Amino acid sequence: MPATPDNPAFGSVEDVAERFAAHGYIADRRLATTVFLQTRLDKPLLLEGPAGVGKTELAKTLAAATGRRLLRLQCYEGQDESRALYEWDYGKQLLYTQMLRDKIGDLTADAPDLASAVLRIEEQDSVFFSDRFLAPRPLLDAVRGEQPAVLLIDEVDRADEALEAVLLECLAEYQVSVPEIGTYTAKVPPYVVLTSNNTRDLSAALKRRCLHLFLDYPDAERELEIVRAKDTGLPEAAARHLVDVVRGLRELPLRKSPSISETVDWARTLAVLGVDELAPAVLADTANVVLKYERDLHRALDVLPRLADPNRTLPEPGRHHGHPHHGGHHHHDGDHHDHGGHGEVDGRAVRAAMDRQGRHDENYYGAPGAGPAHRTTPGAGQGARSFAAIARRRTD
Repeated sequence: MPATPDNPAFGSVEDVAERFAAHGYIADRRLATTVFLQTRLDKPLLLEGPAGVGKTELAKTLAAATGRRLLRLQCYEGQDESRALYEWDYGKQLLYTQMLRDKIGDLTADAPDLASAVLRIEEQDSVFFSDRFLAPRPLLDAVRGEQPAVLLIDEVDRADEALEAVLLECLAEYQVSVPEIGTYTAKVPPYVVLTSNNTRDLSAALKRRCLHLFLDYPDAERELEIVRAKDTGLPEAAARHLVDVVRGLRELPLRKSPSISETVDWARTLAVLGVDELAPAVLADTANVVLKYERDLHRALDVLPRLADPNRTLPEPGRHHGHPHHGGHHHHDGDHHDHGGHGEVDGRAVRAAMDRQGRHDENYYGAPGAGPAHRTTPGAGQGARSFAAIARRRTD
């Protein structure tokens, strides 16, 4: 695609990295290469990986770096195509219907017969299914719009598979079909970025249409470079130490590991507090910035002193949390401690076992099979005895 003042194209892989860095996004060579190929091949880009590694931010930066408008389709379970493609403006159609009813006498005044009058009314149907009544949603807006766009289809793995099928036409030909009107084809194909947190597998048909890139947590130097680029205000030595602490937390069996964006938030939090050196106490007081679950927080508090000072000698993790227990704490979400010395029960494994098919035997109410093996003997209840007494009286 030729470069224009409003839509500057990337000249090289290095140009991608430099222009992304100018907008605060630190891209490694592999990522910059993939973005460059996306813009040259006019293919959608599918980004997969854990939450908080910069997938959504990449689409925003791509729009900023190329001067394109950003259109975002946030996916969710149960989403239908009308929320992704288009809707008819029924309120406006109803208003025009009222106007037609007022004018119907004028339309049919000189009709020679009833059939001619009906035909004239039918000719007005096309008025109600035209562009003026079409309310475009992100997909149609990206295809039909006059200005070049970056279309972000965020968390596509949360949408139902039916919506994936709707996306295929747009991703393959950059077009949207409206049965009542026809097919819209993009004059300037949008840059399409799809993101997935891998909560389910995406269809092969969807993946086949896209360039693919898996984004994972970066290495320590690149994460430190990201923190620097965000101008958090945290001193260099403290920022480097904080990155090491976060990487140590990610090695723990947490339900939700700290993301890159949460590392930046933690750095800004410490800068606001005027922290120059990371002490265990200040890390414990602010750990809730990056740890969102109670079990994760308690588990992290066991090791934060060691992460803050690797030379510190600590008691065995799990024996105490290093913080006061005000009447004891509680572990939710199926995550509880085994205080008998056998280690902790992994809450994720417990939840997975609860969802396992066939986990109930035939005695479980509602499970397939013959049902409970032990049933109450018929005739043993009070109702049965009353019925038997009535039957005896009738026979006497």
